[in-house]
Amino acid sequence: MARCRAKISQFLGPNVYSGAPDGGWGWVVALAFFLVEVFTYGTIKIFGIFLQDLMNEFEESNSRVSWIVSICIFVMTFNGPLSSMMTNQFGFQVVVMIGGLLISTGTIATSFCSSINQIYITYGLVAGMGYCLTFLPTVTILSQYFNRRRSLVIAVASTGESLSMFALAPAFSALKENIGWRHTVALLGALQSVIIVCGVLLRPIIIKPGSSSKELEALRTLENSDGTNPEDSVTKDNEPTGGSVSTGDSGIQSLKDSSNLEENNFQHKEAKLETEPISAGISKAEMSESETEKTDRDAEKQELHDKEAKPDTEQLPVKLLDFSILRECSFILYSLFGLFATLGFFAPPLYIIDLSVSRGVEREHAAYMLSTMAVAEILGRFSIGWILTWKHFSKRKLQVLLACVITMTVDLVGFTLVTELYGLAVCCAFYGFFMGTLACTHIPMLAEDDVVGIERMSSSAGVYVFIHSFAGLAGPPLGGVLVDVTNNYGAAFYSCAVGMGLSAVFLVLVRPAKRGFPCWRRGCKKQSGGQKPDERTNSTSNCSKSDCILDVSQTGAQTDVDEGTA
Repeated sequence: MARCRAKISQFLGPNVYSGAPDGGWGWVVALAFFLVEVFTYGTIKIFGIFLQDLMNEFEESNSRVSWIVSICIFVMTFNGPLSSMMTNQFGFQVVVMIGGLLISTGTIATSFCSSINQIYITYGLVAGMGYCLTFLPTVTILSQYFNRRRSLVIAVASTGESLSMFALAPAFSALKENIGWRHTVALLGALQSVIIVCGVLLRPIIIKPGSSSKELEALRTLENSDGTNPEDSVTKDNEPTGGSVSTGDSGIQSLKDSSNLEENNFQHKEAKLETEPISAGISKAEMSESETEKTDRDAEKQELHDKEAKPDTEQLPVKLLDFSILRECSFILYSLFGLFATLGFFAPPLYIIDLSVSRGVEREHAAYMLSTMAVAEILGRFSIGWILTWKHFSKRKLQVLLACVITMTVDLVGFTLVTELYGLAVCCAFYGFFMGTLACTHIPMLAEDDVVGIERMSSSAGVYVFIHSFAGLAGPPLGGVLVDVTNNYGAAFYSCAVGMGLSAVFLVLVRPAKRGFPCWRRGCKKQSGGQKPDERTNSTSNCSKSDCILDVSQTGAQTDVDEGTA
């Protein structure tokens, strides 16, 4: 039994690497993310095939039935921080397995409901919570397994959302005509239990910089055979150095550990060299006495250093959700970008058919607009993932995203101007393409250093999704109100264009805020005279630390030159 547990732990336990592997077990995680996309966002998009049956079954209006999807999406995004907290506490595998169980249970229970209010609970609340616990942890751990290929892998894996519209929507529509909507929904819930298996495959990753492949392999073998957590082993091995900090946000070992470990090893070697006899004339007693004094002195220094580092080590595992991310201006601006961009995601899929009919297009032809969007969205996901792997764009990902947002804003305005079938088809193709580029990059973009960084992505993703959940809930009703007031479906597209344009403004400010605005740097230099480095770094000028330190070094160098001249 113990050997069986060791084998299971070796196969499904944590992976230890010296850096992001850009492959390996990451390909299995990418496949799991693809299936999660199929049975989360993919099934939400195709749930519309059941709306007419629900209206006929329960004799409800279109607006009442439409709230099922709205509640589900709101619960999914609103509870993003809860997903991050549970992931930091229990790990990726457990949380995704619980989410898969909730999704499958809620969807199957929907097939037994006798009123719309019951479906609000089973699909809106229960399944919606399952979607929340499933998507964010999966995309977070996939971002950790890849670095150079991250954008391409996530873009390709996220095509499961679009491909499900081709495979599942026609299949379940035909199946619904034969066995009824209740049995079809129950079958869909049974298929969604695949997410539980996907959760098992999400092996956590631990990065231990500066370690050789042999050391990492020995660490994996030792920890898997003992049935202990390699992350705990890494922390214990580094505790004597006084610099071990295991990040609770993402499960990745901090780079600071490696630098502290090397520094202390270097100091230890220096101490050893100093304790060796300089000449043969030194007696053994004198040598042993000097060694004893040196050892005691080093022990006192090490004990003091351990005491200083111990509070930080104890606090990190307790921090389930890092709200300090809200103090970073770059994250706030990026969250506002996501908030207003979400307003532009809903009108085209909801109102494109009615808009086409109002412009003189036959309803049969208007139905192909959604297919055009879906095909273009797949192409957009592949294209943005491929483009962001180019060396020229690898350091300019925010600029590429900004170009997509601006183009999408212009396209949304174009929906209100065209009046013929082919013009609307072109607008749908552009919308689907750039919708694909934004959908597969806006959350993984949090892992970039210009926004938050990979080590804090887990907590920041939950807060980010929570912030733009309100736009997800208000977007469809806002478009509906504008259509009712103006009797023009184009009004909904105007509101989306305004929201997308505002998101572009906030996105422009993200990178300057991360690096320090130019006006802040000038204020830092003006206040540099007569201040200590620490005072200027913590001053209200909010300039970057590198600029302040550079300014200090320049000031000190100038002072030395003046003294030498005098």
